[in-house]
Amino acid sequence: MKIELVEGLTHKASVAVSDENTAIAMKSGSLPVFATPSMVALMEQAASELLEECLEEGETSVGTLVEVKHLAATPLGRTVTATAKVELVSGRKVEFTIIAHDGVNEIGTGRHERVMIDIEKFMNKVGR
Repeated sequence: MKIELVEGLTHKASVAVSDENTAIAMKSGSLPVFATPSMVALMEQAASELLEECLEEGETSVGTLVEVKHLAATPLGRTVTATAKVELVSGRKVEFTIIAHDGVNEIGTGRHERVMIDIEKFMNKVGR
């Protein structure tokens, strides 16, 4: 069932910190801690999954802006949860605030924009 897209709507996505999503694995640093690119991907996942619940068949969304601060390191074994909150719906564009938490600390904050698109039209433009 499709959910109405309204300001204030939230969605969470979580991931366990493992060897695969550390700064070492992502080549974004040399320490075995949750990588910034992994945090950004989790934040986008939360927003994308939220919109998937609201879209019609044949639609999806694409990210157009990511602005984040990575505030604290997270060691292996912890679970990181990103919470995306719809702040503004403007036509096809949706703006989110996103917070990432590792169960102990708020590890990241940011804003993210996504645009809702027709998959077929988009892929035709890309030249598939």
